[in-house]
Amino acid sequence: MRPDPRRFRLWHEVDVRFKDIDIGGHAHHSLALVYFEEARARYWREVVGRRGLDDVDFILAEARVRYHARIRYPLRLKVGVRVSALGKKHFVMEYLAQGPEGEDLASGETTLVMFDYSQARSRPIPPEVRQAVERWEGGGK
Repeated sequence: MRPDPRRFRLWHEVDVRFKDIDIGGHAHHSLALVYFEEARARYWREVVGRRGLDDVDFILAEARVRYHARIRYPLRLKVGVRVSALGKKHFVMEYLAQGPEGEDLASGETTLVMFDYSQARSRPIPPEVRQAVERWEGGGK
């Protein structure tokens, strides 16, 4: 199932680089996760207010990608990113990569877990993170 583009408030532009192209003439399948990661980093900076590497306090637990069409060079993708679910310690982010004409090229979601790197264990989502996400996404998540 494709995500509804109207549900994304944050869109991040990503250029498909020549080095992204594989022998099939399209972006290597692994690159969708990189494009999603770039959008996720922007969300974390702009929505949550965490700007530096030391502010990254989550780990990737699971990732899923669905390919809808070939991602070719040269393209400038628009990648929509949103938090679709908030748990006690984890959150789910949803992504939609579109081409310049608004065509869906790839979509996916990641499950991320808040993580205390000094203690090497998961931790609850901090209240300020939860509040920032709920404000941005419209609450009730």
